[in-house]
Amino acid sequence: MKKIVVVGSSNVDTTLHVKDFPKPGETINASEVTMAAGGKGANQAVAAAKSGAETQFISRVGEDSTGEFMLKQLKNYGVSLEYVQTTAGQNTGHAYITLNDNGQNDIIIDHGANYSLSVSDIDAASNLLGEVDCVIAQFETPLEATIEAFKLAKRQGAVTILNPAPAIKNIPQELLQLTDVITPNETESAAITGIEINEENDLKLSAAKLHEMGVSNVVITYGDKGAYISTAVAEKLVPAFKVSAVDTTAAGDTFLGFLAGNLNKDLTNIEQAAVIASRASSIAVQRLGAQPSIPTAKEVKDLMEK
Repeated sequence: MKKIVVVGSSNVDTTLHVKDFPKPGETINASEVTMAAGGKGANQAVAAAKSGAETQFISRVGEDSTGEFMLKQLKNYGVSLEYVQTTAGQNTGHAYITLNDNGQNDIIIDHGANYSLSVSDIDAASNLLGEVDCVIAQFETPLEATIEAFKLAKRQGAVTILNPAPAIKNIPQELLQLTDVITPNETESAAITGIEINEENDLKLSAAKLHEMGVSNVVITYGDKGAYISTAVAEKLVPAFKVSAVDTTAAGDTFLGFLAGNLNKDLTNIEQAAVIASRASSIAVQRLGAQPSIPTAKEVKDLMEK
């Protein structure tokens, strides 16, 4: 069984369901308000676990009822919580999501305890990081912790996957050099490289820029158009599966978790892994919520075989 560690955020998602997004200064009514476990790190850990991988999560929650809710949800999804710690005096991270009738969303995050994740938390898990196939991280926790995790992972021969979200313009060169695979979406890629993506050729140019910046393997997710892969073994757009989306929350996290869960350590099957990840994401966008929308490996396999 593949072993994966996710270093990252834990957020509770409160979603306001609306017909359309409010204009500046406008007050509108929500048709429904729902709450679910979320956070990019937690979502990716759940997706990796659902893909069939043995998944450990390194994270922090707050000393509150939402932290207890997060831990319960993660445990129910099969994520190991040995390295998820509670930060005294802090609230658990919280995401406030506005979801319109077209399945598009706006998200505002209160990071809470996520910013308490430290280098010492990573060092405490050093033995774990030496025993896994892959380590995944994002940008909803401190960069210092991510760099330390990738250092330890690379020292032991694990694959490192960086999901640069939310986007930051100046990613430390040290982190890029420690990254085996970078997985931005088209907006994040544009923020990092300065190359706006309006057509497929822009994906190629953006990927080339990311290579220049020090990352050998690039996967740019491109919404309902698919995912662009640029590596030594593949350079192509893997088309998305056409579905009617009701909620795109965690679509990218689902893709990443399943990509990691199906990726060989030598990365030679990255195109096939991306196809499976795309199928998983296509299922997730047809369901409401973040973690509740993520399919199981069997659901994905059954659809792939049809």
